[in-house]
Amino acid sequence: MGSSGDDGYRLLNEYTNGFMVSQVLFAACELGVFDLLAEAPGPLDVAAVAAGVEASSHGTELLLDTCVSLKLLKVETRAGKAFYQNTELSSAYLTRVSPTSQCNLLKYMGRTSYGCWGHLADAVRWGLHPGGTPGGLVKGHWRRSEGERLQFMQALQEVWSVNGRSVLTAFDLSGFPLMCDLGGGPGALAKECLSLYPGCKVTVFDVPEVVRTAKQHFSFPEEEDIHLQEGDFFKDPLPEADLYILARILHDWADGKCSHLLERVYHTCKPGGGILVIESLLDEDRRGPLLTQLYSLNMLVQTEGQERTPTHYHMLLSSAGFRDFQFKKTGAIYDAILVRK
Repeated sequence: MGSSGDDGYRLLNEYTNGFMVSQVLFAACELGVFDLLAEAPGPLDVAAVAAGVEASSHGTELLLDTCVSLKLLKVETRAGKAFYQNTELSSAYLTRVSPTSQCNLLKYMGRTSYGCWGHLADAVRWGLHPGGTPGGLVKGHWRRSEGERLQFMQALQEVWSVNGRSVLTAFDLSGFPLMCDLGGGPGALAKECLSLYPGCKVTVFDVPEVVRTAKQHFSFPEEEDIHLQEGDFFKDPLPEADLYILARILHDWADGKCSHLLERVYHTCKPGGGILVIESLLDEDRRGPLLTQLYSLNMLVQTEGQERTPTHYHMLLSSAGFRDFQFKKTGAIYDAILVRK
């Protein structure tokens, strides 16, 4: 077999073993390896890390050296002994003390999402996630256990700590002083709105279980610039607002449910008001970006939704009555769409 065949086989093995890479990342976060190294006064050897995370020396050494190969850790050798420390990447995203930490997101993916992906073949075969029914978001965050719901909300807060600014500045939103974040969960985007657009007020509208969890576990400004309101956006009256934010909401649902929600927003929205849709947009030919394609499969195994192209969203929004469709690719993971009534 020639070199091209060898390259193909190596690539196949990279794809096949990709799940092992994600599990290394999940395990290191779960054990607290990156947090331990962040708190240490200097690099630590295997024995110190193993003791700190309460794990075997053998297993710890294997995990640490693999993290080095993945550029998650750095290693230096002194007198024949290896000492480990975090890289810039792990310091920024894998330690709890970092303002851009993604630890809860990774723990949620490792504990919940990863198991769902084990049923991908069945989801593809039937066109819906195993155990689901069309129209039923079995994995919706309001139906999770309290602990899982909290971790999902913490994960969302982390997502917007990195991506919130780029999507909220894709368009100038200063002309919308009263905003409503539908399904806004922990209020992370609402806080970012206050930071970017001083003087605005934001209502976070979510189901009662989520609002209770938000009030119990997340901090909010003492002033009334952010208001938490309980309700189901498919059934209950929507709060009045100049701008409705739908961030990672429409991708959970099939087109029929999306149309129903968008029509409800249109009827409540003031003339001149609008919707900001925040989603990861597929290319028009649906053949990229790869990450968005993977997100679409993630919707298949966990919800009834999918990621969509700009044209697909244009169809849904214009059918509901909205006009002046604009979209912007931010260059980050999530993109922005703005329409008006």
